[in-house]
Amino acid sequence: MIILGITGGIGSGKSTVSKILSVLGVPVYIADDESKKLTDSSPIIREKLTALLGDDLYIDNKLNKAKLASIIFSDQKKLEQVNAIIHPEVQNHFLKWVENQRNKKHSIAACETAILFESGFDRFTDKSVTIYSPLEIRIDRITQRDNCTREKAQERINSQMPDEKKVELSDFIIVNNEDKSLIEQTIQLIEQLQQ
Repeated sequence: MIILGITGGIGSGKSTVSKILSVLGVPVYIADDESKKLTDSSPIIREKLTALLGDDLYIDNKLNKAKLASIIFSDQKKLEQVNAIIHPEVQNHFLKWVENQRNKKHSIAACETAILFESGFDRFTDKSVTIYSPLEIRIDRITQRDNCTREKAQERINSQMPDEKKVELSDFIIVNNEDKSLIEQTIQLIEQLQQ
């Protein structure tokens, strides 16, 4: 089984490519979604996050995501500390998921994460693809989707590894500039992986 890492900056279109892969029969682990579930359900994560950021980080047994985001998107050191708490739990969860996909005899399984290389998740993948989208398109998507200012969108983009670096580290690139078909590019990617 080939494990494909899907990455790209915020607003690049990773989720769209992941949905296309799913429709085409490739199981996709969405690290961000699983991470959010684990931050609510894992006693280990909760204990360590509240020790780091305070008891009011959880309200009615749910993580206060707005508070966490306001802290980590403006403080690189806190972002690294939070990642060091969450990533090991997500990685363990992902490895169990991969084993389950192997048992189901899938030829390809994928993992979508914005921080594939930064988190070290790439060491669990065989190949990687960066979804690349021009900056202005990304800013427009983020401001519309998250109902935030251009400045907030830019701040989130700046908190991540530059796209150029992700492209350099990846085996494949899918360009999401609204000119090329994402479906066609995703089908070509699957064909290349199966060769």
